[in-house]
Amino acid sequence: MRTLQDSKTTLCSALTLALALAGSACSSQRNGGGEAGEGKAGEGDAQAPGIIKIDGSSTVYPITEAVAEDFGEKSEANITIGVSGTGGGFKKFCAGETVLTGASRPIKPSEVELCQKNGIEYIELPVAYDGLAVVVNPQNDWVDKLTVDELKTIWAPESQEKVTKWSQVRAGWPDEELHLMGPGVDSGTYDYFTKAIVGKEHASRGDFTSSEDDNVLVQGVSGDKLGLAFFGFAYYAENQDKLKIVPIDDGDESNGAGAIAPSVESVGDGTYQPLSRPIFIYVDKAKSAGDVEAFVNFYIGEGAKLAGEVGYIPLPESVLSLVQKRFKDRVTGSVFGGEGSKVGVSVESLLSGG
Repeated sequence: MRTLQDSKTTLCSALTLALALAGSACSSQRNGGGEAGEGKAGEGDAQAPGIIKIDGSSTVYPITEAVAEDFGEKSEANITIGVSGTGGGFKKFCAGETVLTGASRPIKPSEVELCQKNGIEYIELPVAYDGLAVVVNPQNDWVDKLTVDELKTIWAPESQEKVTKWSQVRAGWPDEELHLMGPGVDSGTYDYFTKAIVGKEHASRGDFTSSEDDNVLVQGVSGDKLGLAFFGFAYYAENQDKLKIVPIDDGDESNGAGAIAPSVESVGDGTYQPLSRPIFIYVDKAKSAGDVEAFVNFYIGEGAKLAGEVGYIPLPESVLSLVQKRFKDRVTGSVFGGEGSKVGVSVESLLSGG
């Protein structure tokens, strides 16, 4: 079974190789017959024959990397996977530099505008579900749950340098420092969390320890009794012996009464709110034939199984069939209206037009 550590090892190797050879963004290459030839594609060419250029979210990367490995056993296509983050991936995609990008949130207005400016029509395809886990150190014996309001108290911009102790979050908690950790501000995970908790993407206090590598955040919380962090559920699932999960109460009993912890079941059925989300790939419609079409069809068909292997929550068959139809019909645009993250919505309902 693949693990996130396997994917991170591949990612680090890709980073090292790309930096050493090109001094540019990281990339790992997958080929059923060996390494891709550098002379096969011109600079900025998103689709030379036999080459599929991909970039985007580090959250989506483990799934894409697993799909590329398996597809490479059946195809001679060369697949180059970069990891610029959701925002960085959209910049390249909307500039025509890649044919496919991974995203841990829907496309937002500035990215829609950039794609329109460059004549890029995109096909938005959900590929899995992910839940954002809020975690503390196992030695933390006072936190048994958090409400959305308490999370907002912790993370809101106005809390910077003001809410600095656990006792300021809830009466009766210890008068000890609160040490916060989270993804970097260019991360789609950061964007979604701030939208869900604070009410606005990219709005939070700035005095927290950030990292684009979720394993660094795992290590930080596991070694700090006073720490609190958020990141993708898959990283908690792989490190349960080092972390304590915090159930979240959104105050809406229609999602389930009381505080609910993230799990495969609660994320899959939407009861873990507001921190459950779909993750995506976006495909350039103009370059969606040939090897790209074969790869995307393979991604949709095999992605559910592979998503589960690397710790994400597979889409149900009812949603997968809608995703397959969306790609077959080359439906462009975003079911989220091109407005970025939306909280508490049903992907199945949006895809079916409900």
